[in-house]
Amino acid sequence: MFTKAKIAGLAAGVSFLALGSAQAVEIEYWQYVFDSRVQAMDKLIENFEAANPGITVKHTTFPYADYQTRVVAAKVAGQGPDVVQLFYGWLDNFVAGGLIQPLDPAVFPHAEIESDFFPIVSAMKRGEDYYGLPTAVRSLALFYNKAIFEEAGIEPPANLEEFLAAAEATTKRDGSGNITTAGVTLDMAGQDHHWWREVLVRQNGGEPYDAEGNVAYDSEAGAAALKFYTDLQTEHNVGLMGFMDEGQAAFRAGMAAMTIDGTFRLGAFASNPFEWGVVELPADAEGMRSNYASYFANAIGATAQGEELEAAQKFLTYISSAEAMDIWLDTVGELPARRDVALTEENLADPILAPFLKGLEYAHTTKFLDEAGQRQTAIDMVNRVLLEGQSIEDSLKQAAEAEQAIIDDATE
Repeated sequence: MFTKAKIAGLAAGVSFLALGSAQAVEIEYWQYVFDSRVQAMDKLIENFEAANPGITVKHTTFPYADYQTRVVAAKVAGQGPDVVQLFYGWLDNFVAGGLIQPLDPAVFPHAEIESDFFPIVSAMKRGEDYYGLPTAVRSLALFYNKAIFEEAGIEPPANLEEFLAAAEATTKRDGSGNITTAGVTLDMAGQDHHWWREVLVRQNGGEPYDAEGNVAYDSEAGAAALKFYTDLQTEHNVGLMGFMDEGQAAFRAGMAAMTIDGTFRLGAFASNPFEWGVVELPADAEGMRSNYASYFANAIGATAQGEELEAAQKFLTYISSAEAMDIWLDTVGELPARRDVALTEENLADPILAPFLKGLEYAHTTKFLDEAGQRQTAIDMVNRVLLEGQSIEDSLKQAAEAEQAIIDDATE
């Protein structure tokens, strides 16, 4: 099998790809800066180099905001990474820019990819080619501060009605009514735009996009979902956009009772100075749940050729192996991208991992054509309501038109 045979070879230090010469080969791996991800990759590189003494992997990182620009600039200069990390929603931009190359099906058989990985790996396929493989996948869940909940005498919410009640019960305000501890974080630049798009819109009876991939949330369902979200600040006063700059920062500081975030926060939240728990995202009144699943994949850079290409393929095989996924789970907290590695009895019984794994069962993966641009339309949509007082309907319509323009430009 793709998994066991190749991992066994790597563990024994035996290459399933014979390098063209006995000379040492150096390849370069790029990813964006996120502490736990950097630590995990350093460990994987250490293991890989120990098993493959003829290959050295140079680990290069850039700030998230500069990452895509650096990859493009390197390609223009005729350089660039041999293996590069990319968000699945960036794929079309990376392919169109000639930044990555298709995976060789002789090395990465399509049938084995599709049988071994969760179905959302298909987001890395264009036409007949796969362009990358994930080490881990992410879904969303509701994190809550146990001490704040115990102080309020409440249990974590199971549905949206209980969610609102919990947010109200845990919000603390000063004498002027200003929030000092938020019941829930509001951070559209974080994971909230996914919660709104793939969860709240669906729970209000709509869909974010139609079968052709066009915007479909400019509807009563989309308006209801946007109103629910913005009402958390304007009507209920249980959250505040920009409170402590970032939602995850407010939660980590113990200044927010709840936050919606992904599995990638598990490693960072491990150092929180309080005990916290995780539950599935709240269901609607009828018990309907939805979720958003995503991942960063690793791809072969367009400039990798010859021995560097062979070494890059070998490295990609290892960092998408079961061994690598277990290390990534322990270090970063993201779920393994392979079914058999993720869906173990131990993981399914884990009170932290189980809500995320359950979320994968009913999750949707937005097919972004310009992830940053489409995210910005959602951020702007909420800001117009909260900061400018624009009506729900008008802001929603403006967002839909802006996002549809992005989709149209990308598909022309």
